[in-house]
Amino acid sequence: MKNLILLIVLTCGLSLSNQAQKLILKWKSDTLLRVPESVLFDAVRNKLYVANIDGSPWEKDGKGSISVLSTDGKIEKVEWVTGLDAPKGMGLYKNNLYVADVSRVIVIDVTSGKITNKIEMEGTKNLNDVTVSKSGQVYISDSGTGKVYTINKGKGELYFESPELKGTNGVLAIADGLYLVDFSNGQNWKLGKDKKLTKVCITAEQADGVVSVGNGDYLVSSWGGKIFYVNAKGESTKILDTTAEKVSSADIEYDLKSKTLYVPTFFKNSVMAYTFEK
Repeated sequence: MKNLILLIVLTCGLSLSNQAQKLILKWKSDTLLRVPESVLFDAVRNKLYVANIDGSPWEKDGKGSISVLSTDGKIEKVEWVTGLDAPKGMGLYKNNLYVADVSRVIVIDVTSGKITNKIEMEGTKNLNDVTVSKSGQVYISDSGTGKVYTINKGKGELYFESPELKGTNGVLAIADGLYLVDFSNGQNWKLGKDKKLTKVCITAEQADGVVSVGNGDYLVSSWGGKIFYVNAKGESTKILDTTAEKVSSADIEYDLKSKTLYVPTFFKNSVMAYTFEK
């Protein structure tokens, strides 16, 4: 009987192990990118946009740019759009690409690659991530103040603030609100449409990007090189760690259809693509 119980326990253990989420490397781009901080998938055009800081993370030096990659990792244009300062998170709605750029949001027409607007966000310090709801509402995090901003009739305005939010970085629009992750302490939050703030879990300090992988589950990157899977119950599991190789994982992107996670590597000047097995 003891042997039978042991066999059952071991079998269950193997079953759980086989069900564990994991990331399998698909490709790594060339290293011609210039401190890539964020990557965004354009499903309509089947392209990737990459925001390159190419200088100091918060300097208004005009060195920043946007690159274009194919979904198999080939760099099509290193300098597709230039003249930005230190671009980071991006969001796409129809033909408009919204880019967080220190204290302003740059709007780019993706059909022409031309900058069509520069929206100064008054009161901000370090604009970091961008997300767009299905209706086209743009939200921007400010890791310098912890606040969340939005764009209303072409102008920036404060959307939410709380003493609980210290260094809001990743922001993700979902059906009933926003997910927020805090760079300073790794805290994950859900902000409802009623603006009620609820703790979800803690992943790791330097929490950076957050992407949905379906069914209420999501992935969170930690800038130092870690990726976490968080299920709908708020349970967190580390599924990737490249800190030993000194490969960062900044503002990530996920394509639900191909189950591909795109990871910008910051100082390694490349994007890495992984198949996500759930």
